[in-house]
Amino acid sequence: MKILDLKSKVFMAPMAGITDKPLRRLVSSLGAGNMVSEMVAIQAIQRKNPKTYRIADVRDEPYPVIVQLVGGKPEQFADAARLAADLGAYSIDINMGCPVKKIVNNNSGSALMKDLPLASKIIKEVVKATPLKVSVKFRKGWDINNVNAVEFAQMCEDSGASYITVHGRTRSAFYSGTADWDIIRAVKQSVKIPIIGNGDINTVYDAQRMIDETGVDGVMIGRAALGNPWLISQTHAYLENKELPRKIPVSEIKRFMLKHIELLSEYYGQEMGLAISRKFVCWYCKNLREAKRFREIYTKINDYNEAMKTIDEYFDGFGEEER
Repeated sequence: MKILDLKSKVFMAPMAGITDKPLRRLVSSLGAGNMVSEMVAIQAIQRKNPKTYRIADVRDEPYPVIVQLVGGKPEQFADAARLAADLGAYSIDINMGCPVKKIVNNNSGSALMKDLPLASKIIKEVVKATPLKVSVKFRKGWDINNVNAVEFAQMCEDSGASYITVHGRTRSAFYSGTADWDIIRAVKQSVKIPIIGNGDINTVYDAQRMIDETGVDGVMIGRAALGNPWLISQTHAYLENKELPRKIPVSEIKRFMLKHIELLSEYYGQEMGLAISRKFVCWYCKNLREAKRFREIYTKINDYNEAMKTIDEYFDGFGEEER
């Protein structure tokens, strides 16, 4: 089953503070895969908060970007969806799965799984507000005693969603334990619209296994792609052509790390870009030798030139080793 007019079955999961424009540009430069924005708060974009407005503005990106909205008020969702469309969104995704306390306490994210009438009204308002296709991302349920993903999926379909993404954990589990792929399969069997499976996809082989075991139409990869931007395009190539993933040389890790820092600096400015780069640099080198020592040094650096020198010194000790 085709997911909208997208060319790939593989999605980079939306992650606040992570899947920004620099990362999307980097991942897209490596090959096929679908990009989703960071969460865009509907109240903030409505009042054109500069930071939120910038997150939602994807007009200069040469690939489709699905813009994800988060909030709890239907009328604000409609306005936010229209503004997102004006700012270049390829389609709109509604976040009904975020487990973070400040989101949930605002009657948003996974809190909406406890209020199907309100969730339905939100979906209908967004569908009515813009000609763009609308999707919904949600979880297995609120907790182990309130697993309602199948019922929730059927509500999404009835309310006009074009496809849905299911994370196989409850809100109370956050990201701990093992994702329940059985519930994803049950959701797939209960609706006719395309289903994206999310949770515990760490390799290209996991992606294929999820499709085989659950019947989903696509997969969404999140934490496994941190420090490994190649994973999205490699998964696409494996699902489409059974192309085996190659090992990434350390020299290439360094090259893409530097490119990522450059993109961050261009987008946020050198000082903020360097600060934001710390978490990404830690992820890039997590499987390399002497990584702990390097991370301890890099995360304390506040000067751009010193950061570049430290990276050079660290990677000069590797040659062409592969991780």
